[in-house]
Amino acid sequence: MTAATDTHCPYCALQCAMTLTPGAATGQLAVTPRAFPTNRGGLCQKGWTSAALLASEERLTTPLVRDAPGGELRPASWDEALDLVAARFAALRAARGADSVAVFGSGGLTNEKAYALGKFARVALGTSQIDYNGRFCMSSAAAAGNRAFGLDRGLPFPVTDLDDSECVVLVGANPAETMPPLMGHLDPRRLIVVDPRRTASAEAAVEGGGLHLQPAPGTDLALALGMLHTALVDGHLDTPARRAYRETRTAGWGDVRRVAARWWPERVERLTGVAAADLRRAVAVLAGARRAHILTGRGAEQHSKGTDTVSAWINLALALGLPGTAGSGYGCLTGQGNGQGGREHGQKADQLPGYRRIDDPAAREWVAGVWGVPPDSLPGPGRSAWELLDALGTPDGPAALLVMGSNPAVSAPRSRRAVERLRALDLLVVADFVLSETAALADVVLPVAQWAEESGTTTSLEGRVLRRRRAVPPPAGVRTDLEVLHGLAVRLGRRGEEFPVGPDTVLAELRHASAGGPADYSGVTPELLEEGEAVHWPVPAGSAGTPRLFLDRFAHVDGRARFVVVEHRAAGEEPDAELPLYATTGRLLPHYQSGAQTRRVAELNVVAPEAYVEVHPDTARGAGLGDGDPARVVSRRGSVLARTRYVASMRTDTVFLPFHFPGDGAANALTNPALDPVSRMPEFKVCAVRLEATS
Repeated sequence: MTAATDTHCPYCALQCAMTLTPGAATGQLAVTPRAFPTNRGGLCQKGWTSAALLASEERLTTPLVRDAPGGELRPASWDEALDLVAARFAALRAARGADSVAVFGSGGLTNEKAYALGKFARVALGTSQIDYNGRFCMSSAAAAGNRAFGLDRGLPFPVTDLDDSECVVLVGANPAETMPPLMGHLDPRRLIVVDPRRTASAEAAVEGGGLHLQPAPGTDLALALGMLHTALVDGHLDTPARRAYRETRTAGWGDVRRVAARWWPERVERLTGVAAADLRRAVAVLAGARRAHILTGRGAEQHSKGTDTVSAWINLALALGLPGTAGSGYGCLTGQGNGQGGREHGQKADQLPGYRRIDDPAAREWVAGVWGVPPDSLPGPGRSAWELLDALGTPDGPAALLVMGSNPAVSAPRSRRAVERLRALDLLVVADFVLSETAALADVVLPVAQWAEESGTTTSLEGRVLRRRRAVPPPAGVRTDLEVLHGLAVRLGRRGEEFPVGPDTVLAELRHASAGGPADYSGVTPELLEEGEAVHWPVPAGSAGTPRLFLDRFAHVDGRARFVVVEHRAAGEEPDAELPLYATTGRLLPHYQSGAQTRRVAELNVVAPEAYVEVHPDTARGAGLGDGDPARVVSRRGSVLARTRYVASMRTDTVFLPFHFPGDGAANALTNPALDPVSRMPEFKVCAVRLEATS
């Protein structure tokens, strides 16, 4: 490679634009930020160091095979590894049925790979047992968005619309650490942050003249109901424009209004800890803004009532007339790099490409026609992510699993249970570029290319389809995920042309399969992307895309948005005498997801090298812990070791742990897999714990 390559960051869904240039002295790629509407020439620490992993000494460059349980992984040829995997998959399917083999994907895969993985599961394997780690990230907001608007796109407007917003409410989101360039679109003076912690985002709001509402973990839904009540009784909803909006563009307001009437601010204060005066002030600021946005993140979603919590915030937005109004709106801050595209094209248990439902006969007929198979050969919905992981190796569950782009040994709730289930499999196959904690458990490890070593498309948090370009070839011995799927499919008896290895060829098929679906990519051509990359789905053939959804109508048949009646309910687990504290989890600025990538970048790991627990000094001292002391954090599912960190702004009833670390510091060893009944999202954000001093 001699020329610079324009591409996008491999990490979060902001998908910051960058240029990769070969270094004259080192031969490694240099990263330069590129002017683009989302990052506007900025990058975070992760983006600046993103090329370092390409040349990591820990890169895998040859397949690894374990000959016997408990044995060591040894190098193998590609033919040996793929032959072994295909033969074992085929034998299990013959003996125990197609659902004995499962697939677990990722919101980090390109659109082409997510599409091919879903097709591989349903056509080459015939299994219904496929889901992905995006179930742990955006599923509650997706479910709430679908039932409110008839369509789920993280931000149904461009990020740049936030520049002119007079009030932005961030609920359970901390972009100052998770996607720092987004903060350039947010005016701190007009920012209201809802979070149990004084995060960097909350601190920016307070220092800049905005607001921080600090509810107890698991009480965001009640807070939203209280804000809706206040907006109603204080007369903020009784304007001609807002009345007309509700009357002409929505349905169900009367029932939601009756529920909100019961949630007066003083009642909400007793439950959440948010002062009634602060609640009223926040409502006055939000309702008084001519242009306003409500944005939710994982803190609102990762609960056993996450869908209802997001619905409560959407109800507030609808009552104020924000969604589908130019310059205002509701949106979800998607997390993973292709978290949006990853949930649209078929790697989810209940889904076919184009965001079609797998139990819809018309959708099955269309996609089966594209794939050249009978509609009745396609399996039905399978287990959701945690239910799939929890069933591994059980009598009625899958006996083999293919993992692509995910590290559930660290990222799953009740992670030590997940590790037990992974160990119980007859065959675990992991495609990765480093030996992640999940890959270290595998019977077969397949070394695959990284982001800058292959081309493809991703879809950012604003629904913008982006071109990710190959800058360098993969190391010798490494294959792409598409090549892996092709090799396995052929060995399982499929024709090679059914599983092409060229990303543009796969995109052409994806375009056909998604045509006419809710997420229509039929007009997304490589040529259109090369022209300027300002392509937001839906993109019907011949269209340049849809930057702003819902301006004329919502996606329900009658064109109206739906208010949804929701009530506050307790978390799946509340503190008690034995476990008196709430624990919540989240991300740090230097690290990403399970940390499998960022913990291998020296510049990032030195900033945050180990697990810690943030705790109010009074709470820590009550447990006999000084600042910096090693602590044991105990829940009903296990315990972790973490360094005590005094944080005076913490609630005295709450502790916080980052979830990027494995082993004894794995925060998700504590978390509760209680599931949201609609989205099947686990309750990552609240569980009951106690602190103990270690001897």
